[in-house]
Amino acid sequence: MRGNKMEFDKINVGDEITVSKNKVGKYQPILYAGAGGDFNPIHIDPEFGKMVGLGGNILHGLCTMAFAGKACTDYAGDPGALKRLKVRFAKPVKPLETVEVKGKIIKIDEDVAVAEISADTNGGNVQVLTNGIAEFRKT
Repeated sequence: MRGNKMEFDKINVGDEITVSKNKVGKYQPILYAGAGGDFNPIHIDPEFGKMVGLGGNILHGLCTMAFAGKACTDYAGDPGALKRLKVRFAKPVKPLETVEVKGKIIKIDEDVAVAEISADTNGGNVQVLTNGIAEFRKT
């Protein structure tokens, strides 16, 4: 982040988006299910998650993506600067894991900056979000 708002004239290709660490709480999937309306048992029932081979319940992919979105808006200093975010969900995240989001500016054109975004768990051993692209526009 650059002060309170992203200063486009001070952004350079290669600048890194600060690593954002997000500890997933035990009840995070239940809280997200309530907010998003997705009560699929793979998210809220650990026994069901074990029964279907997931080793327990898993966090909603969009909640993991929200961690990436938060890292981007923190970097920009303005939620309105993030105009596009896309990711590939590579692996599920489980309660009590820590999701680490990172990124790097790869392209700048006039009023648009593009960053590659990824996220992992277990200290970098498991990539959970890959092929991420965040697009920032001058506000």
